[in-house]
Amino acid sequence: MKTLWRMALFVALAFNLAAPSQARSQTEAVAGVFDYYLLSLSWSPTFCLSQPQNPQCLGKGYGFVLHGLWPQYAAGGWPQSCPPLTGLSREARAKGLTLFPTARLLQHEWKKHGTCSGLTPLDYLEVTDKALAVVQIPEALQPSDQVRYLEAREVVRLFRQSNPQLAENGLAVVCRGPELSEVRVCLTRDLDFGPCGRGVKNQCRSGPIRLPPVR
Repeated sequence: MKTLWRMALFVALAFNLAAPSQARSQTEAVAGVFDYYLLSLSWSPTFCLSQPQNPQCLGKGYGFVLHGLWPQYAAGGWPQSCPPLTGLSREARAKGLTLFPTARLLQHEWKKHGTCSGLTPLDYLEVTDKALAVVQIPEALQPSDQVRYLEAREVVRLFRQSNPQLAENGLAVVCRGPELSEVRVCLTRDLDFGPCGRGVKNQCRSGPIRLPPVR
């Protein structure tokens, strides 16, 4: 009986020691404690395929839009919903609506990611604005009323061409099925281009991917 108890204790300890580093993001998230930012740019026409009635999709003609600026851990994972969960002031909301395509997305992104920046809402949105200014959208990926087909590596090449300071592993292309969904750019806390952490990688099939036209 004692032998079985000791074996159970050993297994429990081994499991705890082997727990993935991402657990940190769920149990130890502390505002301001992170390694770098991930700027997520969403290809709006793909989002609108499944959400045609979203205000973002009602004749806006968007191409890439801001999804969010996310604090990240270099070892993988991210903090989220860090206390204290403060709300957005009227001034911060007004600033945020110049950056995000909808008020709902603004509110969601502040609560889930912005609260972990260690900044006030207004300061976080100012940093987000500066991050957007760092990344240049390639001319070939501007909004178009024509469907386009490109391989993910070509999307990467175009972004590198427009942003020659991009880190070697500082960019990831994400797809939703056959369509381009997002481009994710990794930035240091000082908003310089930097390497992405563990787990940030291309998520597209091989061969051409589809860029739906603007709505």
